[in-house]
Amino acid sequence: MRILSYILPILLLIACQPANKSGSDPLSGLDARDGFIDLYVDVGDGKVLARLPAPDADGVALEAIHTARLTSGLGSNPVGLDRGWGDSGKIVIFRQRGNKVVLEQPNLRYRASSDNPLEERAVAESFAPSFLASFDIVGRDGGLIIDMTDFLRSDVLGLQQFLKDADQGSFSVQSDRTFIDTDNVFSFPDNAEFDIFFTLETADAGREVATTAANGKTATLVQHHSFVRLPDAGYEPLISDPRAAAIEEVHYNYSAPLSAPIETRLARRYRLQKDADGKTIKPIVVYIDGGAPEPIRSALVEGAQWWGEAFAEAGYPDGYRVEILPDDIHPLDVRYTVVQWVHRQTRGWSYGGGVSDPRTGEMLKGHVNLGSLRVRQDRMIFEGLLGAGKTDSGDADDPVQLALMRIRQLSAHEIGHSLGFMHNFAASSDDNASVMDYPAMDVRLIDGELDLSHVYGVGIGDWDKVTATWLYGDHTDVQRDAILDDAYARGLSYVADSDGRGAGSGHPDGSVWDNGTDAVASLGNVMAVRAYALARFGPDNMSEGWTQSDLNAALVPIYLYHRFQTAAAAKSIGGMRFDYAAIGEAMEAEIVAPAKQREALRAVLATLDPQALDIPDSVLNRLTPRLGTFSFADNDRELFRKTAYPAFDVVAAADTAADLTLDVLLHPQRLNRLVEFHRRDPANPGIDEVMAATRTAVMGFPREGRQGEIANVVRARLAYTLADLAAGDHPPAVRAAAEDTLGRMRRALTLSNTRNDGWLAREIERLMEAPRAGVASIPAPKALPPGSPIGAQ
Repeated sequence: MRILSYILPILLLIACQPANKSGSDPLSGLDARDGFIDLYVDVGDGKVLARLPAPDADGVALEAIHTARLTSGLGSNPVGLDRGWGDSGKIVIFRQRGNKVVLEQPNLRYRASSDNPLEERAVAESFAPSFLASFDIVGRDGGLIIDMTDFLRSDVLGLQQFLKDADQGSFSVQSDRTFIDTDNVFSFPDNAEFDIFFTLETADAGREVATTAANGKTATLVQHHSFVRLPDAGYEPLISDPRAAAIEEVHYNYSAPLSAPIETRLARRYRLQKDADGKTIKPIVVYIDGGAPEPIRSALVEGAQWWGEAFAEAGYPDGYRVEILPDDIHPLDVRYTVVQWVHRQTRGWSYGGGVSDPRTGEMLKGHVNLGSLRVRQDRMIFEGLLGAGKTDSGDADDPVQLALMRIRQLSAHEIGHSLGFMHNFAASSDDNASVMDYPAMDVRLIDGELDLSHVYGVGIGDWDKVTATWLYGDHTDVQRDAILDDAYARGLSYVADSDGRGAGSGHPDGSVWDNGTDAVASLGNVMAVRAYALARFGPDNMSEGWTQSDLNAALVPIYLYHRFQTAAAAKSIGGMRFDYAAIGEAMEAEIVAPAKQREALRAVLATLDPQALDIPDSVLNRLTPRLGTFSFADNDRELFRKTAYPAFDVVAAADTAADLTLDVLLHPQRLNRLVEFHRRDPANPGIDEVMAATRTAVMGFPREGRQGEIANVVRARLAYTLADLAAGDHPPAVRAAAEDTLGRMRRALTLSNTRNDGWLAREIERLMEAPRAGVASIPAPKALPPGSPIGAQ
């Protein structure tokens, strides 16, 4: 009886407990969504369970490509968390380890291609993989049932750190407001898709979050996950060629022969194949966001369609087409290549990319983000050049129609990235040979009138046909080499981002937002167009509905109309042509001819002329201040700063423009090249010649009269630039030349009896007495309003 008295309560206790874990069905009552991964959704509790296949001998239940993006974003270009922003994909492995499943990312940056498994093991054990998550196994029914909820709700995109790095504050994930959108959980035959409401909060929000999030401190984004079936066999990876301007997947192959490089560069591209009848099995289809309004949507479609010519040239006339994205398709579904229309508080970059197989470089999904505000900026610039009288007329010189020409080009450009093509910043020097350059509006002054017949290119260029044929044509390696050899023999060229963007870069043909086969001659035209527009600038440059104070915003890109062409022309000073060909194919580097360097120097120095930097009174008297708002937004970021408020301060604007020129002309990299090239051949202009020419030009500007104050501020900005060079960590030749030029300026200024010259002489003496301490107190010019999209680094 005593034994029964113990057993009975235990039996009663067991009877009152729920069924044990092994006997219960964790999927009971859940919404089944079968597909690549069988998903089971608990709509009430917002959970997602998944059934994985039974693991193999190594514990691997499933391999897939995982990518994460934002279905909805923050709306700030400087921060960059846009609608559609995200990563390009990574291989993940669901592997059983004990009573858990680990989500593992293998380290594919370092590989072995040998058939010897021990070689593969040696590489795998030398470089760390990453365990991204672990899942409890909540059931077994021939496979493994795991709860994916915590992983899906985790910060896989690193949004907290991203915001912190952008100086927007220390954010934390709000778990009570971060949950799975169960209406947007799908599993298709080859991919599974998830949307998650993701809430971040801080007490110290930076300006960008404060002005874009609804309450200024809490941002609820929508994070999207995609799991994609690994592509099947049949795709042949393509070894990249540095001359071909292909976007690359780079890894290191430790099984490479001892005489070969271990770095392996694979060109990223879609799989295009033909059936027995010569038809494309799976064409590339680009879908345009229906959220783009007309007439922009039609312009996006037209620009996107340009690439059809390139694919026809590559042998796939039916291999590419463009459609409008159906309303019921999620734009981040990896089955669709999508161009998204993205809104932000400020105009910003557009960009293209997508999701690829990291093992091979095969593109699976292209994704393009097009910012909505830049087209409005382009319209405003055309109105600043031409006036607003033709706006919305539909005529050829309608600023709206001209801005739509840019949108077509932009659509083609960003889609080009999603197709696998890099920038080519030499294209503008090759008669607009590619849509993959950054084109400036090509407006020319001919016989006293503005000519718009070349304003933007139409259609893809010769370079685009070459790269598309190289990347997508059915060719042998020998034939691909011949395609590039022929292109370069015809005079086409390629300058990459690294040699086209920087202020101190030195390839004379590689620049952004420039025009013309001769950058120096184009600068002369640009300055003439600028002078023409400034002389006529006024109320006629704004459409109805705007206030007179809005002329301040319209003036900025006209006053600084020369900024990018100045940088392009300066690249001939200490410039050098080269290419990216392999050993035995590469050209010898060619230093720009001395006469051309000196011509460029004269053209660049002309941008410092006070007469060019002045603004007519008829314009200045129209630049009235705008009414302030209570918004936290930085409403002045695209304007010259209010240093003489309420009047416009042309002297401060001239200081900003002079700094722009001096920054490229006296860039340390350029000065170092001048030293080196003059050492090689004294016929090349050296650093002393450039310094002397700059000093002579600036010191020769008038000291009195209307342009006297502008000249004074240009001289002061030159002195500050030289002082910064003299005190910087530069080679002795640069520091010595800067200090010598400063000394010569000081001596000349002491001979003058004007107040400003006397002050500047004493200022230079102060800077020379304690160079490094003096530099710390150099007044910076007023902030240069953005020319490239806001947020550019």
